[in-house]
This record gives sequence, structure tokens and C-alpha cells, in this order.
Amino acid sequence: MHLLRAPSVRALLCQLAAFPLTLLAVWLLARAALQPSYLAAALLQGGFAALLTWRWRLAPWWIAICLLFPLALYGASGLDLPPWLFLAVFLFMLVLYWSTFRTQVPYYPSGKSAWNAVAEQLPQGRAVRVIDIGSGLGGLVMDLARRRPDLDATGIELAPLPWLASYLRARLSGSRARFIRGDYESLDFGSYDAVFAYLSPAAMTALWRKARREMRPGSMLMSYEFAIPDAQAPVSLYLQDTGRTLYIWHF
Repeated sequence: MHLLRAPSVRALLCQLAAFPLTLLAVWLLARAALQPSYLAAALLQGGFAALLTWRWRLAPWWIAICLLFPLALYGASGLDLPPWLFLAVFLFMLVLYWSTFRTQVPYYPSGKSAWNAVAEQLPQGRAVRVIDIGSGLGGLVMDLARRRPDLDATGIELAPLPWLASYLRARLSGSRARFIRGDYESLDFGSYDAVFAYLSPAAMTALWRKARREMRPGSMLMSYEFAIPDAQAPVSLYLQDTGRTLYIWHF
């Protein structure tokens, strides 16, 4: 049942449910001596899928995706591309985004401005264990490991390709940064002095529950760009050059 809560899965179900409706509509048009084209069939499929998506109260962008997806398939069919190319793109996207359909956390790098802000907020004068949950290509973790020899910097990433890239970058450069492939839900936040997150609005409530349950006194949770509903951050640092905010909670 947890899988059915993922908007991408619901959007797929809407497309599947729209298909028999499209077949019925095409059959009725043919019975009326109208011969709908493939483009018309794609428009019908997209329209039915968008209507079902709207009825299921998914976010507006899913309505647009469901509407345009059959049209994109129709357009791609006219390009005469080799079948292996579609498989290659699918496999690349799979290892890059992996379970984004479930976590609703896409890959998006934080950037150097966020790295600088995080480094300035970490406790000084003592050893610190910090983890970046959803570490992507590992930029923040490697930057922190380079800045401070007393820092134990770790990143955890679920998607195989970003994890492999960050792991190889650290090994080839001799960085002390460590990278784990896995789901941060399996971690014990109590093992860290600081947890950094750049996730998505959909993940923030669950993250806050986990942090409140596990983080020990004196530790800190940092979230870049996304606040936590009903948990106002005591510290909010607005980064002028990016237009984003670093939110910080102390425990």
C-alpha cells in the first residue's frame, strides 16, 4: 500500500486506466464512420489520463505530464530511433534516479554557497561527525573533508550512479570522505553531530519525525531550501546568491 502513495505510481495507474477508455472512444468514432488518426488517439489517451489524474487530486504538474506523455510517445515514434536507444536512456535514468518515484527526492546538487554556509555552522574546535543524506555526487561531503581534518564526513545515497561517482571521486582523489549506498531511513541519526539534507517538500515531515526520535542533545539538523511544516527553524540563513535558505534546528 505504501507504493500506491507515490504520485508517479498513481500517474502510471491513471495512464493504464485511460487506455481502455481510449480504445472505446476510438471504436465509437470508427462506428460513426470517423477514422481517428494516431495523433487523435494520443490526444484522447492524454485527455483521459489527465482527467483521471485530476480526479485523484494529484499535483497540477502530474496532470500536465499525463496529458503530454502520450503525445511525446507519438512524436518519438516518428523519429525512427533505434529501439536500443530507448533502453539505454531508460537504464541511465534508472541508475541515476533509482527510487525517486517512491522517495520523491530528485537529484539536484546543493552548490558551493550551501557548502560554505554549512561549514560555517558546524561546531568548531572539536571533532564532528556529519552526514549528508542524499549526497548525490558527493560535493558537499568532499568539500567538508578537505576543509577540516577533524571532521568525519560521510554521505549516503540511494541511487547507484551518483553513489558510484562519489565513491570513485573520493578514492581517486585520496579524500577522507566516505560514501555509503543505502536509504537514510536505515541510519541512526544519533550517531552524528550534524545531519544535512537537501531533499524535497514531500520528505520533510518524515525527516523531522526521524530526527526528533533519534538525534541526541547538542546535535543539529540542517535542511537546504526546504523548511519543515509545523517546525519553525530557530536559525534561517538566506543565501543571497542562490535565493535559497539554509534551515537549522538544534537538539
